[in-house]
Amino acid sequence: QEQLVESGGGLVQAGGSLRLSCAASGRTFSSYATGWFRQAPGKEREFVAALSRSGSFANYADSVKGRFTISRDNAKRTFYLQMNSLKPEDTAVYYCAAQWSPITHAVHTTTEQYDYWGQGTQVTVSS
Repeated sequence: QEQLVESGGGLVQAGGSLRLSCAASGRTFSSYATGWFRQAPGKEREFVAALSRSGSFANYADSVKGRFTISRDNAKRTFYLQMNSLKPEDTAVYYCAAQWSPITHAVHTTTEQYDYWGQGTQVTVSS
């Protein structure tokens, strides 16, 4: 069973950058597909980015393509979300997620596809 601990949120001006980290506790992290989601006040949790267990396949929401990058370091049992050119509309609580995946290239883009979640970290982008 995986436990996920997030870090790296904060307050940043529009156009700035942040990097979120999500550290996993389990020894089988390399077998897990990973993802990032976000939830703004009054809105549903939405998909941001996903990465296969191999790290070779990624998928991004249209709203973040070209600005955000998801990556992972299996040796550190950690995955990341690099966020550049941040906009006020990126303001939300960001959640990391992980799911055991028997398929090395599979990416999961819906909340229902993930069993394990981080506690969430606030990202606020000021205009």
